[in-house]
Amino acid sequence: MAVHLRLTRVGRHKHPVYRVVAADSRKRRDGRFLEVIGTYNPLKDSDKATFKEDRVLDWLQKGAQPTDPVRALLRKTGVMKALAEAKKSAAQAS
Repeated sequence: MAVHLRLTRVGRHKHPVYRVVAADSRKRRDGRFLEVIGTYNPLKDSDKATFKEDRVLDWLQKGAQPTDPVRALLRKTGVMKALAEAKKSAAQAS
C-alpha cells in the first residue's frame, strides 16, 4: 500500500480549511484516510499550518510520500529540516 501525505478539504463554501492526512494513494481526496497529522488554513494571516511533528516524521521514515503542496508546507514549518537532522544523526550513530 502506497501512503501519501496530502490535503483533504473540510471547510465550507469559499472558506477552505484543510486537514493534512496520511492516506492510501488509491483513495479519493476526501475519502478514507489513515491518520490526521495536521491542519492548514490558507485564509489565516499567521501560523497557517500546524503539524503533529512526531507523527509526520514517523510516516516519512516509514516511506510515505508527501504531495507537492504538503511538501512545501513541511518545508515552510521546518519539519523537513527536522527529518534531515534525524536521518543525519541516525547515519552517524550506525
